[in-house]
Amino acid sequence: MDFKTILFYAFSLILILAATRVITARNPVHAVLFLVLSFFSAAGIWMLLQAEFLAIVLVLVYVGAVMVLFLFVVMMLDINIDRMREGFWGYLPLSVTVGVIIVLEMAAVLWHGFRNFSPSIAPANINLGGTKELGLLIYTEYVFAFEIAAVVLLVAIVAAVALTLRKRKDTKHFAPGDAVRVKRNDRLKIIKMDPVVERPAAPEVKETP
Repeated sequence: MDFKTILFYAFSLILILAATRVITARNPVHAVLFLVLSFFSAAGIWMLLQAEFLAIVLVLVYVGAVMVLFLFVVMMLDINIDRMREGFWGYLPLSVTVGVIIVLEMAAVLWHGFRNFSPSIAPANINLGGTKELGLLIYTEYVFAFEIAAVVLLVAIVAAVALTLRKRKDTKHFAPGDAVRVKRNDRLKIIKMDPVVERPAAPEVKETP
């Protein structure tokens, strides 16, 4: 067993343990941190497979941007952990069923790919994880899937903006156009009023026996 194989098993073990802690950790902040660790472990496996571009994108995009944003959101939200776990056992059968279906679908796709894989198909001098090869595949063979993914992301961005701009009763909302068109006299108004003079209180008279 060479050093590369030892690193592969080490990264794989850390990835499995971190992914397990993501769904079993009681603290949401700890779950997000374990997810970051799992992403780093997956990036290490990509590096061992000579897919440097995928590893760098996984670290920069997901760990450097998405997961940091998730971590700040989770830390700022006041999440009631006990209330979130009240209906855990009620959703467990459905979640297990969905998880089993996902595992079977991934196993079917990977098993088909492993059975039809042959080292002689791809030349040894081609870097399958390089930027040029990925760009050629994305914009030629998988261009329609790439465009569909772009449309889905665009819809998600529009939905996120629409959710943040919705009117809520518990927040103060104003129209930006009205704020721009406001005049000086509307902001400050000087009025005259009579002064109010407080009269000193009368001294208390103590009765002598």
